[in-house]
Amino acid sequence: MEVTDTRRWLALGAMAMAMLTIGLDVTVLTIALPTLAVDLNAGTSALQWFSTAYTLVLAAAMLPAGALGDRYGRKKVLMSAMVLFGIASAASAFAATAGQLIAARALLGLAAAAMMPLSMAMLPVLFPDADARNKAMAIWVTANGIGMPLGPLLGGWLLRNFWWGSVFLINIPVVALGFAAVAFLVPETRSAQRNPIDLPGVALSGAGMLGLTYGFIRAGEQSWTDAVAWISVAAGVALLAAFLAWQRRAAHPLIDTGLFADRAFRWGTVYSTLIMFAMFGMFFTVPQYFQAILGVDALGSGLRLLPLIAGLTVGAKLGERITAKAGVRVTLLAGFAVMAAGLGLGALTDVDSGYGFTAVWIVVTGLGMGFAMPAAMGLALGAITAERAGSASALLQALRQAGGTVGVAVLGTVLATQYRSELGPLDRAPISDGVNAGVAVAHRLGDSAVLAQVQTAFVGGMGLMLWVCAGICVVSLAVVAATTRAADTPVRSLDKAESVHAGP
Repeated sequence: MEVTDTRRWLALGAMAMAMLTIGLDVTVLTIALPTLAVDLNAGTSALQWFSTAYTLVLAAAMLPAGALGDRYGRKKVLMSAMVLFGIASAASAFAATAGQLIAARALLGLAAAAMMPLSMAMLPVLFPDADARNKAMAIWVTANGIGMPLGPLLGGWLLRNFWWGSVFLINIPVVALGFAAVAFLVPETRSAQRNPIDLPGVALSGAGMLGLTYGFIRAGEQSWTDAVAWISVAAGVALLAAFLAWQRRAAHPLIDTGLFADRAFRWGTVYSTLIMFAMFGMFFTVPQYFQAILGVDALGSGLRLLPLIAGLTVGAKLGERITAKAGVRVTLLAGFAVMAAGLGLGALTDVDSGYGFTAVWIVVTGLGMGFAMPAAMGLALGAITAERAGSASALLQALRQAGGTVGVAVLGTVLATQYRSELGPLDRAPISDGVNAGVAVAHRLGDSAVLAQVQTAFVGGMGLMLWVCAGICVVSLAVVAATTRAADTPVRSLDKAESVHAGP
């Protein structure tokens, strides 16, 4: 298949569409949870597993999925994953019980585990020139980033006008269009060496990521004193340590540990993970603020996230130009500085701030994300050869996913702890369970004093959590200044001999 310039950019559009769908699926479920609780008779545990099943399978399957793409063909595995994503979306939409929905969400996670790294792995193949690859990475990252705030908006509109299954059915036409585009526009590529799959590596990495992710999810949901959570984290760390030790002596390792010796890949991965850590903190709190403090519904909450999309889109475009002129170091420094400013401004929010103030700081934060995310991932991607594009992209994505999971657990704990401490005498169940429960109690009692105390406590917790996020960005800024040189730019062009290994 001849890869013309037109075909390259159309193919990128198809993969960006797939990433938009995944971004939507990450957040759209949060809007539907109250409806699912009633219609599927789902308790708190089941509601947690609707999200957890997706996250756990995504984390456990990502590295094996990347290796399968390298071995059997990235296009073939990507298209298979798209088909599975469509089937799992339909199964989610028509689930009759909580158990059926949990199983369907697990299948969605399995499909996403292949779609994320393999769509990214196509970028160095389709765009061997560094400048074009940087532009492509900005588009790819922006599509994924835009999908997250669009999820509550689209989900709120669908729930207002249709039944809850529509939030999953919306995936099917988008994925079908992406499937057709990939089929006709993307060349088949695979590793030149058809090495056997590292089955011990698959087992160790999958079990390790499963244990680590579940442990942090449980700690965030239960408490940091929960013994099961710490046992799971410890087991996950031990298994991942065993996995890395095995990779150093395996004949055909699942990942190339030598990637971490490359400055660009090592630090690009670190920056990408730190961005995810801070970003998920904002996504975790802002929708709750809109609904519990400003009193808007799910659709209104989604609409109020639109300034974030605007900031992210503009930031990605400006960041691309800055990178081309001044290098990735300057773009990263600007990105983390702007993110820190936006999050720090958000930490000053009080109960009476109003939406105008919030719109300003989320635009600033989105602008910083648009600078930093494509630059960090482009830095790492510049170190990836087409020979191991699938497994290397999967490694990068798995670490980003781990960063997001840990971020939600840690930052959620910061929020919850501060919220409970500011409740004072109201620190009792169900008010202490969260701001939504507290607001519901206040409305049921018709007590404005209780409502004011609950809202003030939540804003205090959100402020502390956003200060922590801003602090992470400041630390990241210092790390970039200390470790990334002006020469560390994603300018590496792939050798023509390795850029495409076409297969039938």
